[in-house]
Amino acid sequence: MEIKILGTGCGKCKTTYAVIEKVIKENNIKATLTKVEDIMEIMNYNILATPAVVIDGEVKIKGDVPSEAKIKELLGV
Repeated sequence: MEIKILGTGCGKCKTTYAVIEKVIKENNIKATLTKVEDIMEIMNYNILATPAVVIDGEVKIKGDVPSEAKIKELLGV
């Protein structure tokens, strides 16, 4: 599984990364978690608000910091 956090490094983006990283570790999920801060690459996903969460190439969340429960739901935990 590949998870990307799209955002330019704001506080919300960092919080989103931390929440997802925690869920991955606590549930032993095999996933690659990366931050995408390059604005040109972010624009390729056609989003207008960050942070955004992309799971296996599909935008799942945009413009909101997800809860742990929401991340667990998206990851099938």
